[in-house]
Amino acid sequence: MTQTISLPLTAVLLASSLGGREYVSQYENVLGTSLELKVAAATAAGARRAEARALAEIDREAKILSGYDPASEFSRWMQTRGEMVPVSEDLFEVLNRFDRYRGLTGGALDPAAEAVSRVWKAAETAHRVPDQAEIQAAVEAARGPNWSLDPVRHTATRTTGTPLILNSFTKSYIAGRAADAALASRGVTGVVVNIGGDIVVRGSGVERVDIADPRDDAENAAPIAQIQVTNRAVATSGNYRRGFQIGERFYSHIVDPRTGQPVDHILSSTVVAADPSDAGALATAFSVLTPEESARVAASIPGVEYLLIARDGRRITSPGWSGLGAAFAPAQVDAKEQAAQGLWDPEFQLTVTLELAQIGGGRVRRPYVAVWIEDKDKFPVRTLALWVQKPRWIPELRAWYRADRARNAVERTEILPSVSSATRAPGKYTLKWDGKNNAGQFVKAGTYTVFIEAAREHGTYQLMRQEMDFKGTPKRIELKGGTEIAAAVLDYGRRTN
Repeated sequence: MTQTISLPLTAVLLASSLGGREYVSQYENVLGTSLELKVAAATAAGARRAEARALAEIDREAKILSGYDPASEFSRWMQTRGEMVPVSEDLFEVLNRFDRYRGLTGGALDPAAEAVSRVWKAAETAHRVPDQAEIQAAVEAARGPNWSLDPVRHTATRTTGTPLILNSFTKSYIAGRAADAALASRGVTGVVVNIGGDIVVRGSGVERVDIADPRDDAENAAPIAQIQVTNRAVATSGNYRRGFQIGERFYSHIVDPRTGQPVDHILSSTVVAADPSDAGALATAFSVLTPEESARVAASIPGVEYLLIARDGRRITSPGWSGLGAAFAPAQVDAKEQAAQGLWDPEFQLTVTLELAQIGGGRVRRPYVAVWIEDKDKFPVRTLALWVQKPRWIPELRAWYRADRARNAVERTEILPSVSSATRAPGKYTLKWDGKNNAGQFVKAGTYTVFIEAAREHGTYQLMRQEMDFKGTPKRIELKGGTEIAAAVLDYGRRTN
């Protein structure tokens, strides 16, 4: 996995393991998160057709299944009670699958968990822990059944007023439909759809998938595992990006609808399955169930493999997981020896948090972004991120591109793997600098400049730069936002893991 330069997202278009030439598109504000689409096609025109089909399918499914759009079919059905409503094939299928997963997991996976989540959200707003009466009322409401299906008439009847949300596997379900739509385009040999960390791989090639470390989930952090995927789906659920902050304690956003309590015994659960819905549903369920229960459920579905990261750091895997890839372990560094040599203190790191500007409120292409570190001689010692989609537009990042060494490095870098992780909010990213240069060696302690550059193809441009001293004294600097980067924070301090 050693590379000349650290690039968390696609840099160039080279021969792809998916077969053919690979084209990459990246978007924000897709189903409440981000989207990365890789298409292996004979021509750029074929790739554009496949992309258009994938986006159209995502839009179509969102208008059916979204619980946040009041005009969606699901939202309109939620306004009914005791009425046999004819519903679309997709809504019927998703509700039917929820019935199946609820039974398979003993109630651990249920869209009525939304009733419990609302209790905790309200309690967070009130700065208190919900009382037992509130929790028990939500549990009783979630117990259901909350709808009934008639396969002959193809109707769905809402039988209670319990809040529901179709979140746990809907992203994976939609990603699967989008991948199938794109693969059906003429001249396309492979497709990868990644919606917020839920990944579907279709076609004849192999996709490398990195599994984000729940204890260090920065975009450029080392993965906790790496697998090879062909015609399968990968989904990861975890409590490390979202939750409820009440006082000094953080509670997971994943709740057990059977007890009404947030769960935190599993930090991250990753599931690989042939069916995208299975991957998404089981990833959530395995965050709620005990590892023993998860093993029994997985064994009931052919081809399901999983990796669980327990609260104490243990890695719990299915029998066939080792056949998919290997885990990584960070190397140990002697901090005293580092200090004696005047090098970066390995107990410290720089965290770069940036938020892309939300343009228009709807789906938008991600701008080209570069984040890098330069020394006092203006030499680029480390590139933390380079997010581009078409190599010919890389020069638009003119401050980053001016360095021949950086340009030559990216021209030798192949397309990087997809990353499966817990869902992030759109446009919000975290990067970390561990004090190493592009060759993986620690730099000297001292003063460096952090650059954040964003550009669009012949469009808006923004460059942020900040000089910082990295000699072991914690420091936090907030940078003024602009057209493309709405906000950025540089936080230098001791490692949290």
